[in-house]
Amino acid sequence: MPLFGNIFSPKKTPPRKSASLSNLQTLDRSTREVELGLDYGSPTMNLAGQSLKFENGQWIAETGISGGVDRREAQRLRRRNQQLEEENNLLRLKVNILLDMLSETTAESHLMEKELDELKSVGRRRK
Repeated sequence: MPLFGNIFSPKKTPPRKSASLSNLQTLDRSTREVELGLDYGSPTMNLAGQSLKFENGQWIAETGISGGVDRREAQRLRRRNQQLEEENNLLRLKVNILLDMLSETTAESHLMEKELDELKSVGRRRK
């Protein structure tokens, strides 16, 4: 007979109650759908006071929010950005053309100076 009892066989836990403690089981189907979110809708979030909604793979600012950029303004900014990019590309092209012209003129100038130096040296030899 062990002095302290069998320490390696713990007591059995009492069985759980069959009824759930959650009140979601008592709700009817339509209420459960609303509560459990079976109709998710589109995700929304709020950043810096502006509410955004995820639609068709893009985050779109919801209408009626103060401080947000409306669609017309965003469209105008996109057009202006496109114009500035085209102007920037044109100016880069012009700079490249001017650099090509400068390098060509510099090369011609160096060739002329070399020819001039050769002619001067030939003229000095004859004297």
